[in-house]
Amino acid sequence: MRCYSVTSEPTPETVDQPQPWGRVDDDGTVSVREGDDWRVVGQYPDGTADEALAYYERKYADLASEVTLLEVRSRRGGASASDLRSTAKTVRGKLDGAAAVGDLAALVTRVEALTAQLSEATQAESAAAKEAVDEAVRERTAIVEQAEAYAARDPQTVQWKQMTADMTALFDRWQAHQQNGPRLPKSTAQQLWRRFRDARAVVDRHRREFFSALDETHKSARDAKTRLVERAEALAPRGEDGIGAYRDLLDQWKASGRAGRKVDDALWARFKAAGDALYSARGEREAADAEASKEKIEQKKVLLEQAAPIVDVKDLATARQRLTAIQRQWDEIGRIFPRDKERALDDELRKIEQSVRTREDADWKRNDPEQKARANDMTRQLTDAIDKLEAELADAQARGDKRAEAQASEALEARRTWLRALGG
Repeated sequence: MRCYSVTSEPTPETVDQPQPWGRVDDDGTVSVREGDDWRVVGQYPDGTADEALAYYERKYADLASEVTLLEVRSRRGGASASDLRSTAKTVRGKLDGAAAVGDLAALVTRVEALTAQLSEATQAESAAAKEAVDEAVRERTAIVEQAEAYAARDPQTVQWKQMTADMTALFDRWQAHQQNGPRLPKSTAQQLWRRFRDARAVVDRHRREFFSALDETHKSARDAKTRLVERAEALAPRGEDGIGAYRDLLDQWKASGRAGRKVDDALWARFKAAGDALYSARGEREAADAEASKEKIEQKKVLLEQAAPIVDVKDLATARQRLTAIQRQWDEIGRIFPRDKERALDDELRKIEQSVRTREDADWKRNDPEQKARANDMTRQLTDAIDKLEAELADAQARGDKRAEAQASEALEARRTWLRALGG
């Protein structure tokens, strides 16, 4: 039995042997060696000394396992340093006066060394946590500022479908940040939430006000367009004669605003149908006119064939007389349809008339007494100038003055050209 007395002195045989960590007295009292002293850890009266020591050594092994596990967790990472430090403190407390047999001092040394390491890690962890909180505050503030920017926009310029989607996305970001991000200081979190909540409330209020006003606008436009549709449908008995009034109603329609897509489409279908009925009546009339104009078109083509040779008639009086007779018949035939066909025929006759008028204008200019008088006066002036220049040219030649001769010759040629142009 391993049983050692506190008061016994070591024998020469045991001086060099390792000192045991525990002993068991005859009465079953178990003690643990702490330095040079022994501390009672408990009693085990109902068993042998070996059983008593084994019991308290197992308790030591449990404590050692806790220390080892703590060291392993610290090396592996994953747990926060502050949590590990708290656990180390708990373990350190268990070692003080522990009812166990073993090298408790070594365990204390290991725990204190680990606590020192965790203290440094806790400081770094705390700094990182503070930076994470600061970053989280910045991110959440950015969300709030974006919401406030949306709230500050003019409701009349907002695309509300997009705005609703944007605000929903912002709220989703807020919730995700709140759930997955670091915990913010309570006062900061509450202040940011109030700002975000207020911005959302403003956007919601603007949206309700906008659509309320839009509903009123749509109602007013719907009533106005309904009245326009009824007036357009009332034009049906007038047929083609109602087109002018329908166009006036169309101008009012364009100025009456929007009544909502579905309502607008339905009312426009009725309004357009009323107009189509009027224009259909005109189309029927034009088709009838075109059918009735076929004979007139042929008659005017015959007149054009008769008028074509007039451009070659030399006697202008005869040409004008024949053209006037054809024009009179042309007018008696009357209007034809379609209009573009009428314009094409009129243009052909107008070309013949223009040809005759051009010849008449030229003849009038030739026989105009005033024009003749002016021409004769110019002819006399040119003739006198030519005589004078011919004398100057002869004189320059006689003197041998080449320069004067060239100037007189050039001026003489110019006057003769003008004279020929006047027919002299």
